[in-house]
Amino acid sequence: MAVTQLLIHAPTVDALKRAQNNARNLLKLESDAQVEIVVNGPAAALAVTLTDEDILSRLVICRNSLQAQSLSAQEGVQQVDAAVQYLAHQQAKGWAYLRA
Repeated sequence: MAVTQLLIHAPTVDALKRAQNNARNLLKLESDAQVEIVVNGPAAALAVTLTDEDILSRLVICRNSLQAQSLSAQEGVQQVDAAVQYLAHQQAKGWAYLRA
């Protein structure tokens, strides 16, 4: 069976909380799954406060959202110019999409 590749989209604070749980639950069942939590909009404000290294290593934060809210991501957290573009490109590569 192929390795699961999942994008969990978290555009709101509540969605980011759900996305973290979704990622942890999947990884309990499939430790080799590739999971990214793609954050934009209001969720960016919560994302920049996270400290869980496992979650931080899976975050992909929209630079547009960070700039619009005058926020800075933690060092080492992946940033993309636009979440919408990143989601589209990853799905074109075969990644599954889940809106948290």
